[in-house]
Amino acid sequence: IKYSEPITVQKAINALEKTDKALNNARKLDQPVKKIRVFDFDDTLAKSKSMVIVNMPDGSNTQINATQFAQQASDLESQGAEFDFTEFSKVIEGKKGPLFSVAQKIANARGTEDVFILTARPQAAAGPIKAFMEANGINIPLKNITGLGDGTAEAKAGWIMGKAAEGYNDFYFADDAIKNVKAVEDVLSQVDVKSKVQLAKASKRQTFDTIVNDMIEDSSGIET
Repeated sequence: IKYSEPITVQKAINALEKTDKALNNARKLDQPVKKIRVFDFDDTLAKSKSMVIVNMPDGSNTQINATQFAQQASDLESQGAEFDFTEFSKVIEGKKGPLFSVAQKIANARGTEDVFILTARPQAAAGPIKAFMEANGINIPLKNITGLGDGTAEAKAGWIMGKAAEGYNDFYFADDAIKNVKAVEDVLSQVDVKSKVQLAKASKRQTFDTIVNDMIEDSSGIET
């Protein structure tokens, strides 16, 4: 994982440990398929008016939305910004996002045990996110919703590598931020796992094909 700023020795050790475990899993023969379908929340599964308050060292403050947070978090942190996630912990005026229907199809076909939400929002947002999803017909386990409280691409890439270390070996990842998609694609290319990553604004056709192929595999045993 390439970090955009210096990291602690302990963070480096933790990252290397996860990578070693993922590589060891990849070396095992006849590993059973363990699928994981990971969606970003904002501008992927949902659109909302939740804002992040940015407090700068000079005493000034401003508000940014979820898209801006994903794009600017690293730069703002390097300038000494501190984030107030009070509002970002809630789903304000939430509506379905561009890939909500894709998650719905997966949930209807396979259930949600292998469906995860990975968001830059804080972990306190997990409950409101679950409530939003459930109100719209998708019941995702609370344990499958992770709030990183971190807008960097490295944070999402590190979480994904951790899942490879846990034995997941068939990945689908969707996010609206190209930097997150590229970071995840990069780490997954380093371990011997099956993977597909997608920008949330891209054509839904590829994603639909993935879902249909998964359903065929479940019913016939023919690999996706």
